[in-house]
Amino acid sequence: MLRKIHISCLLIVAGHYCAGQDTSRAILKMPVAEHTARPWIIAGLHGAFWTGSYIALDKTWYSNYPRSSFHFFNDNNEWQQMDKFGHVWTAYNLGRASAELWSWSGLSRKRSVLFGGLSAIAYQSIIEIQDGFSAEWGFSWGDMTANIIGAGAYVSQELGWKDQRIQIKMSYWPYGYSPDLISRCNQLFGSGPIERTLKDYNSQTYWISANLHSFFQEGRLPAWLNIAIGYSADGMLGGVENTWTDKQGNYFDRTDIPRVRRFFLSPDIDLTKIKTKSKLLKTVFFTLNILKIPAPAIEINGKGKFVGHILYY
Repeated sequence: MLRKIHISCLLIVAGHYCAGQDTSRAILKMPVAEHTARPWIIAGLHGAFWTGSYIALDKTWYSNYPRSSFHFFNDNNEWQQMDKFGHVWTAYNLGRASAELWSWSGLSRKRSVLFGGLSAIAYQSIIEIQDGFSAEWGFSWGDMTANIIGAGAYVSQELGWKDQRIQIKMSYWPYGYSPDLISRCNQLFGSGPIERTLKDYNSQTYWISANLHSFFQEGRLPAWLNIAIGYSADGMLGGVENTWTDKQGNYFDRTDIPRVRRFFLSPDIDLTKIKTKSKLLKTVFFTLNILKIPAPAIEINGKGKFVGHILYY
């Protein structure tokens, strides 16, 4: 489930703003002794963030649904696995932001990275535990696996390459729903633009974006040039199939609408590789790098068709 994904963006901004450094992390050259209070500050911020999120989600989301005893729920076949890609994206970027906060505190880079990854998994685990006590859902091992993959993608690259050569990004473009489906879409994905961006699986695309210069350093490729492989799916009006019953007991069958998987190949930009002396721009680039830039793309979909896009987002 992807309903709380926006909180990660706030942590990403805060993390890079606190670090206030470029990718060389010059602050780590300062002795840890100069920052004895900072690790406690960051630990307190994480604790407050987790606790506040737990309380806020409990009041605004889980209180609206019946409770149950703790149980597990297998949702691996739902939403064409778009929700799992959302968990990977969230955990990856939470780990990236949290590590910057720990770096600012004066911890060694290795510890900062490990703490960042563990913090991301811990935060996502809190959400899964809440799901486990909700009658509507349950603790999903599929979600937890996706969380670990996302955090692990960040940690392994940072420890191995000391760089994020392969990044996990997201893009969004509103899906064109017909008028007779608006009510169903509002029920599933919310009616406001923010809710739709965060919850509408039909409108999201997730990307694995690789920096070419990092892999081919002897060439003359620009340091910021990436190539990205994307995945999306659309036509989904239910978790598994396009049938549902509304609150009045009316049954709807829209299996005439195909559920289609789509795969993309597109150029991308690693904004963190753009050189600038402005700390503000570095913060903006760090934050926006969670998103895939609009660019031409080649698509192959579940119908076996190749499609060219002059501009895809």
